[in-house]
Amino acid sequence: MDLHPVDIKTLAPEVFRVFGGQPPLLTAGDENGCNTMTIGWCQVGVLWNLPVCTVYVRPERHTYTFMESHDYFTVSVLPPDQKKITAFCGSHSGRDTDKIGRCGLTVRYGAGAAPFFDEAEWVLVCRKLYVQDMVPQSAAAEEAILPFYGEKGGWHRMYTGQVVEAYTR
Repeated sequence: MDLHPVDIKTLAPEVFRVFGGQPPLLTAGDENGCNTMTIGWCQVGVLWNLPVCTVYVRPERHTYTFMESHDYFTVSVLPPDQKKITAFCGSHSGRDTDKIGRCGLTVRYGAGAAPFFDEAEWVLVCRKLYVQDMVPQSAAAEEAILPFYGEKGGWHRMYTGQVVEAYTR
C-alpha cells in the first residue's frame, strides 16, 4: 500500500482544489459489504474542537443505507486521470451493479472497518458525530438552494464525522 498516515491539517486545503474537478468517493460499510458514490458536496473544518468532515446524502441513494447502519465513513480522492471511475460511481447504483468490482478498485479498511480505496491520492476516515436532515424551512436563500431539489429527489441528510485517520501518497 502506497498510502501512509498523515496529519489532517496538511490535507484540509486540498478539498477546495479537488471539488469541481476531482470529485471524491464517499464510502460506507465494512468487510461484510459496502457501497460507494461520487459526491460533489463536502466540508472540512473544525467543530467541537475536533477535525471534522461533513458529507451529504439523499435518502434515495443506496449509500444512505450504509451511512445509516455504520458508525464510520470515508472520503477517497482519486487521481485526476481516474474521472471515468468517479463518473461511473456517480451515475450507477450499487443496488444494480458492483461498482467497486467493475471499476477495479482495491478496498482497504481503516478505523471502524471503514472501507476506502488504495488507488486514492488521499483519504479521510471519519467517525459519525452528528446527523441531521436538511429541510426547506431552514433555507435562508431559497433562490440559491432550491434549484438543487425537486425532480432529482429529496433533501439531503448531513453527516458530520470526526476525522480519525487521514492517508496520502
